[in-house]
Amino acid sequence: QVQLVESGGGLVQAGGSLRLSCAASGSFFSVSRMGWYRQVPGKQRELVATITTTSATYADFVKGRFAISRDVAKNTVYLQMNSLKPGDTAVYYCNAEVAPYSADVYYRYWGQGTQVTVSS
Repeated sequence: QVQLVESGGGLVQAGGSLRLSCAASGSFFSVSRMGWYRQVPGKQRELVATITTTSATYADFVKGRFAISRDVAKNTVYLQMNSLKPGDTAVYYCNAEVAPYSADVYYRYWGQGTQVTVSS
């Protein structure tokens, strides 16, 4: 069984920084793309950033402020969030494409979510 365990959320003032972490645990063959999404009540979950072993992509609203990285050996993805704004307040979800048994089939898994609150 695959689990994604997130940490690092919390309350911060506007202009501050937070670092989120997400580790994939359990028994599996490999992890492909990993990423972060966020959601506020009443709105759809939206992409923040994703990363593979070779490249990263960002939503326009975080470019220049957030940085995604990963430790392949630890199956862990990080999101460094700088210059935070009140509009960044949301529940942040980790996402990973995991192959449980072989490289033939990957499934998407989600973490439980971690709250990020930015005060003005």
